Amino acid sequence: MRWSHWVRSVKHTPSAMLLVVQLGALLVYPFLEDNPASRAAFSILGIVVLGLAVLSVRRSPPPTWVSVLLAAPALALLLAQLVSDASWLTPWSAAFEAVLYFYAAVGLIRYMVGDPVISVDDLFAVGATFTLVAWAFAYVYTVVQAVAPESFTAAVDPTSPRTWMELLFLSFTTLTSTGLSDVVPVRAFARSVVMLEQVAGVLYIAMVITRMVGLSRSRVAPGRPAPHADGPETSG
Repeated sequence: MRWSHWVRSVKHTPSAMLLVVQLGALLVYPFLEDNPASRAAFSILGIVVLGLAVLSVRRSPPPTWVSVLLAAPALALLLAQLVSDASWLTPWSAAFEAVLYFYAAVGLIRYMVGDPVISVDDLFAVGATFTLVAWAFAYVYTVVQAVAPESFTAAVDPTSPRTWMELLFLSFTTLTSTGLSDVVPVRAFARSVVMLEQVAGVLYIAMVITRMVGLSRSRVAPGRPAPHADGPETSG
């Protein structure tokens, strides 16, 4: 009975499941990154997140076959890394994952703004979309670092390649405009990508969040006052 209830929850609120897995991954990644033996678990976790992203896109207007087409090569490359030590496959899988995550984010945005009634899953989609964009830019940074080594530096081991957790941290701090990251882009193209993410973070707040607030307020019928906290008015 509990299993069927969980399956129904995943079906009706895929955005919530995606958000929970991604936030949980932020706590799991540090334990996987420094241990080579944990490479398999790291790849499996990426496959799970990919599956949830595809599931979320199925509930949005973009065609499902596009997300499947993008997920297939990324999944194949992750599985190849799972059974081998081919680290050179990492930027290739990151490239496909970045495109998939951007596509899923666009799909969730269209799903949110196209629904005249805000549901529970819409609220979770706000957070899930934000994390999808952060993940997508982190994968872009992985590709940038592979194409142009030493694109990023940091206070610790400044000349070493930045780890996945460092690039993800850079992505989140850039997207949220907190500016707390000690990872710094030093090459021109890397700085350009970081600026694009800064713009994406501002536009997400200005456009998507504002649109969701507008939809929430529009639920009050025109010409009908909103209920007051003091209780219903009494007629004299």
